[in-house]
Amino acid sequence: MIENYIVFLKFLDEKLQKFFTLQKPYIMCKKGCALCCKDAQIPYSKLEMDYLMLGAWGLSDKNKRIVAENVQKILKAKAEFNGDKFLYDCPFLINNECSVYNFRGIICRTFGLLTVGEDGNVKVPFCCYKGLNYSNVMDFDTNKLSSEKFKELGFENEPAGFNIGYEFLTDKDFEKTFKLEFGEKKPLIDWFEPLNDKQFVVLAKKSK
Repeated sequence: MIENYIVFLKFLDEKLQKFFTLQKPYIMCKKGCALCCKDAQIPYSKLEMDYLMLGAWGLSDKNKRIVAENVQKILKAKAEFNGDKFLYDCPFLINNECSVYNFRGIICRTFGLLTVGEDGNVKVPFCCYKGLNYSNVMDFDTNKLSSEKFKELGFENEPAGFNIGYEFLTDKDFEKTFKLEFGEKKPLIDWFEPLNDKQFVVLAKKSK
């Protein structure tokens, strides 16, 4: 199953690389930003989680300990949370960098581009409102992408949306094509519940 998932990721990454290249004038992602890794729920399927834990196995003992402590802190905060939607920073984020970057989930790989939803509407990445991706062609008064700004900047490729939504990329068609099963889907932190720091290390070892 993991082998087939790796083939799927290769296919996905090749597509995404083309999309990011086409949209390069609008992409302002840079190492150490990590906004996309914070204050989120971060959906993960069982298959993605199994692959992520392969990356966790390869971490140094020090970084395993950091991640385990992050997991504990987040679970404690979640247990004390009384609101509707619990948001948290990814526990694998260390010094504002992903410690398991090559093993990251699908949502992490696609973030930053314009996404076309099932309703046909284009969704702008939230970092646009932080002055990052697509902010150079965004009209914040109308909350729409500005064709005038695009023309003024003189870019060759217009800002374009892609059908890369999480539910689409993990649907039955992709499972059938690549002979895999994504399995149950839930927020990343929920896969660690209930765990303590020692169990995290054991879980990482079992996932090898």
